[in-house]
Amino acid sequence: MQNPRSPLIDPYNRRITSLRISVTKRCNLSCIYCHGEGEPMPACTPAPLREISRETITTLVHAALAHGVRRIKFTGGEPLCRSDFAEIISELPRVKEVSATTNGTLLAEHAHDLAAAGLHRVNISLDTLQPDRYRRITGHDMLNSVLDGVAAAVDAGLTPVKLNMVLLGGTNDDEIWDLIDFARGAGDVILQLIELMDFAGVTGAPGRIDMDAIEDALRARASTVITREMHRRKKYLIDGAEVEVVRPIDNSEFCANCNRLRVTSDGRLKGCLLSNDGLVDISGASEEEMHTLLEKAVAMRKPYYRPICERLI
Repeated sequence: MQNPRSPLIDPYNRRITSLRISVTKRCNLSCIYCHGEGEPMPACTPAPLREISRETITTLVHAALAHGVRRIKFTGGEPLCRSDFAEIISELPRVKEVSATTNGTLLAEHAHDLAAAGLHRVNISLDTLQPDRYRRITGHDMLNSVLDGVAAAVDAGLTPVKLNMVLLGGTNDDEIWDLIDFARGAGDVILQLIELMDFAGVTGAPGRIDMDAIEDALRARASTVITREMHRRKKYLIDGAEVEVVRPIDNSEFCANCNRLRVTSDGRLKGCLLSNDGLVDISGASEEEMHTLLEKAVAMRKPYYRPICERLI
């Protein structure tokens, strides 16, 4: 292992311990709420334009580990639109946790290979158990493929599998208890109920949800409620099911505790999902250059919700 470097701490005293790496813009779904990690989403076809190389990813992770980064999460688009995704995983140095967020449609075929390559766990998007609603939300009739992907991920040990249910008012908010029942019976699975983020031009027509009412209903049935210090999240244990509520909207603690540096699919460091300020190109950088580029990107990092964060300086 290489010699440790100084921690990556931004001007708001937030230490970076996690990288979220988008490996492609491509996706085989067209979800009505997709923010695309801040990038537009072309179809899951042979690679258009520039995609971050395996070599750049490996070099970045080597450098980041020396600064105390412990977790790597891969996203897209849909990561499995890259035919070399398993190779990307296998070429990484040893990391405490390597995970991926996927729509699950291609996972059944690849889950065991990804586990063998070194992937530890997955988040799978599952907003509904009803085929007609799934088609309306994603633009495609692939719900059965996702359910097969969930089962394959559990079987391959990519656990705990986290199911991401984005709550869409008037569309799927009546299925919360159905998804809880599904998660309870699916094995080592956690259900995440996610508040819809308001991105101009991508949210379509879904209505907002009264998240306080949702949490009141969960609390009433839960045997145990656990508060996660980071991001002000609560976990509810309900008859053997584990449900976590993710509330990023107007949650200044979400920004105040953010420990994540993002990487765009074309190979640029990005300090915040909601901002394209301070992008730093890392394509083709050597490992020594990568240390400097990481420090540069972190020095420009600003939280989206600033008032509470400014008190941390």
